[in-house]
Amino acid sequence: MIQVKAISFSHTGEFLYEEASFSLPKNKKAGLVGLNGAGKSTLFNLIMKKEWPEEGKVIVEGSVMLVAQEVKNDKLQKKAKSVREYLLSARSNRDGVLLGLMKNMELENISLEDTPSKLSGGQKTKLAILHAVLSEPDILLLDEPTNFLDVAGKRWVMHWLSNYKKSLIVVSHDLDLLDRHIDKVIYINKQTKKFEEYTGNYSKFKRLKADRDAHLTRFIKNQQQQMKRMQKSVEKLRRSNVEKVIRQRVQLERRIQKIQDNLPELPQELVRIKLNLPTPAHIGSMPLIVKSISKSYGEKQVLEDVNFSIHKGQRIALIGQNGAGKSTLIKAILGLSEPDSGEIILDEKAKIGYYSQEMEDFDPNLSLFETMQTRTRATDGQIRSFLARFMFAGDAWLQTVGSLSGGEKTRLSMATLMLQDFNFLILDEPTTYLDVLSQRIILDALKKYTGTILIVSHTPDFLKELKPKKALLLPEEKFVFWESSLLEKTSEM
Repeated sequence: MIQVKAISFSHTGEFLYEEASFSLPKNKKAGLVGLNGAGKSTLFNLIMKKEWPEEGKVIVEGSVMLVAQEVKNDKLQKKAKSVREYLLSARSNRDGVLLGLMKNMELENISLEDTPSKLSGGQKTKLAILHAVLSEPDILLLDEPTNFLDVAGKRWVMHWLSNYKKSLIVVSHDLDLLDRHIDKVIYINKQTKKFEEYTGNYSKFKRLKADRDAHLTRFIKNQQQQMKRMQKSVEKLRRSNVEKVIRQRVQLERRIQKIQDNLPELPQELVRIKLNLPTPAHIGSMPLIVKSISKSYGEKQVLEDVNFSIHKGQRIALIGQNGAGKSTLIKAILGLSEPDSGEIILDEKAKIGYYSQEMEDFDPNLSLFETMQTRTRATDGQIRSFLARFMFAGDAWLQTVGSLSGGEKTRLSMATLMLQDFNFLILDEPTTYLDVLSQRIILDALKKYTGTILIVSHTPDFLKELKPKKALLLPEEKFVFWESSLLEKTSEM
């Protein structure tokens, strides 16, 4: 059981919550929803007693376990000499059972003898999820448990969590997969800094939230129209020096000011700012040709005789399960690794913008504005407009990069890419860490982009709306015209 009572908490002087409350009864499941940077991960830290509210109380009854977005400080993982030792510390199981669970979590490429501390960040996170669920704490907190999984893996994890018998709070942009099993949704309103509780599943929350937003938008527009009409009347009354008319004008101005003072702001997620992208630099008609590329690691053949070419302005999706060779191919194209055989021909005028969740190189001490200044040739006005369109409104441009959440850093990365004149974007999982609204903002920007795109994404709706021209299927190594059913095929592999 969790009770959060009238808590207030701030980071660097900016409040995330102010006198905010919610409760989660014993053995109930909740989805935790909010914009990136609203305070979802911070709330988990408060529940875990890693941080403390400035006011109010966080009451927790029972054992609690957290699996964060990135597993960095798991003491058991660091100490364990093998994967087997780490998983058996949660529950005793036969090797066959553990290997079966690991396969479902797309960990078939590692063995029970491997040392956890030497694995990749994604592999460590998957192991931590397995360990947490096997441990069966009274309260399980999961922060984006499907980030490193393909479509099939996501479905399996969410099905597993749906059968969890104790309390569960999940942050995920794949909550649709857990929809029928959620008892409530806790929404962090970034504007009011309160928790809003919605009884029922995620679908019901989305309907109620959409209705509330539509009502608020209509109310604000009606009030603005009323003020506009009243202001016209004020301008007419200004033409008269008659005392009675002057009193009427002053009263009307006071009414306008009262309406203005009481008018709520439109929620950040409903604000639409026009986005003007730079024109991509000139490039030839065929930016990329891949001829008979092969690559292996030891005895494992990752790529074998891969052939395809990309024409100017095309959007190409790389599709396949984790471990199929997508990132290996991208690194070969970028020159970050050498193929064992074959040839990669890049147009000499190619200006590649690369996004990867593993390649973040921001200076944490710089502000968002300074970061954009150092990476683009845009004017100050363009930078501030761009940051606002990517949901860094108000004074957010003054924040330091080090204060951002994972999703906010992704938005900043994409903003810096889109504000330059790159003519070829290579994007490796750009939707990781992003809430649904942030995904929409990135999608809208990419749909306006007129350059060439090569993209990896495990978010089906995102790819469907982006409408790639073709898809390269791995490990089948087939280059085919795009159709939405390709996403379903990869989930069944």
